[in-house]
Amino acid sequence: MAKHRLITALAGGALALGLSHGVSAEDLTDIATGKMLVDTCAGCHGTHGNSVGPASPSIAGMDPLVFVDMMIAFQEGDTYSTIMGRIARGYSEDELIQMGEYLKEQAFQPVDQSYDESLVADGEELHDRFCEKCHEEGGKALVDVEDYIILAGQWTPYLENAMADFRADRRMLPKKMGRKLDQMLEEHGEESLDALYAYYASQQDYKQE
Repeated sequence: MAKHRLITALAGGALALGLSHGVSAEDLTDIATGKMLVDTCAGCHGTHGNSVGPASPSIAGMDPLVFVDMMIAFQEGDTYSTIMGRIARGYSEDELIQMGEYLKEQAFQPVDQSYDESLVADGEELHDRFCEKCHEEGGKALVDVEDYIILAGQWTPYLENAMADFRADRRMLPKKMGRKLDQMLEEHGEESLDALYAYYASQQDYKQE
């Protein structure tokens, strides 16, 4: 599925939802359908997409393109999973778009979790040097930016598992990320990852804006 098709569909939905004179009946139906579909995810990803369990990421506030791309990767087996592949294959392209649009409208709530305060400053420096160009504003959930991945306030165990999948080739590692990761690990060692996780976990008080 070509990415430009998703961009066109999602942009059209965003324009429709943003009309100053209200929302059409069709758009209201799409919103209701998106909510209904996302509600089935609550067992793992929490009410409105804010997870309460460390193994599952919060998906509220996600960029719709990122959500759809991730689900397609599960559908096609490009991303390793235990159950998500089977779940993702149960949705059509239109349903994934509706889910992505609904999730974008849900406020991301940073997780209240413990972290090593002594590592936060180093983690911030590492993020600024190796990660900030792609993960803006410290990896926060954003509003008017495309293709962002939420790192700040995300569950640390989930981030650790995702990184392990990247490094074990169970998940597609973007070339630029791979180069930056290799450089960081070569210069700063494995402990640099712990510092990054601490920095992301420390961001518990921000609001998506």
